[in-house]
Formats: sequence, structure tokens, C-alpha cells
Amino acid sequence: MPRRRCCGIVDDVPLCRKFSPQMQGGGEPVVVQLEELEAIRLKDQKGWEQATCASVMGLSRPTFQRILQSARNKVAMALVEGRAIIIDGGNYVMKNRVFECAECHHVWEEAPCTEGGKHGYELACPKCASMKKLKLDNGVKHACGGGHHEHGHGGGCCGGH
Repeated sequence: MPRRRCCGIVDDVPLCRKFSPQMQGGGEPVVVQLEELEAIRLKDQKGWEQATCASVMGLSRPTFQRILQSARNKVAMALVEGRAIIIDGGNYVMKNRVFECAECHHVWEEAPCTEGGKHGYELACPKCASMKKLKLDNGVKHACGGGHHEHGHGGGCCGGH
């Protein structure tokens, strides 16, 4: 029996989760799992070394390599055969969001938002209850926007869910 694969840490859910060719080819859509897309994002879009990518995703280097190769194979198949790409499912955990209070400078983590959950802009600082905060993303501070009451709208503290 194969060993259960480790969960990869995924930074964010993509805004677009389906791509369709202009002219449909043959075959079923190709399903790219979220950790596979994250591997492509880190290695191919950001250009990071595989060891760094593996570390960021909380995986061993060989496991990262297998996930990346699977993702590249799926994308290549879809492009060559004119098949749709659906990004869904997988074996992953979402990265926690980190906030800093603009009033007391307290830094805290929040679990990723879920459907019906707290997105970030409506969360108060757990230390001083201030609503003024910044989202920290790898050391870069971003203002937390408000007014995004539904998933699917960009901005806010969710990173665009």
C-alpha cells in the first residue's frame, strides 16, 4: 500500500480555477491540484530553487520534484491536446495569514478564511481590539481593505478569495 503523501502548504487559492481552449480538442478536462499549481508558481513563475520551493511548501525536495513534474505534465497535455484545465482538490493545507496592529504593533496569525469565515478586514487586534491593521506577506506590509463581503472579489486581507 502506498504511503500517504505529505500535505503541501499553499499560499493562496487562485482567482481563476478553469481555463478553456478557444477550440475544444478531444478528451476530458485535465485536473491540476492546488499543490501542483503552487509548485509551478514557486518554481516557474517566481524562479526559485527547488530546495527553497520545497521548504516553503513544507515538503522534501523529492516530493516537491514529483508534484512539480506531475503539474508540468498535466499542463503540457492540456495545451498539446486542446483540453480544458481545472484547478481543484489535492493534498494541501492553506498558509496562515499574518497581521500587525497599526496601533499597538502586536503581530498575530489567523487561519485561512473559509466560506462564511472571517476574511481579515473584520478582525480586531486580539491585544487592543483596534480594527487598524496591516497584512504581512513575507515581510511586506499591505493595507487591509474592507467592503469585500463575498468570496470572488479581489483585495481585502484574504489575498483575493
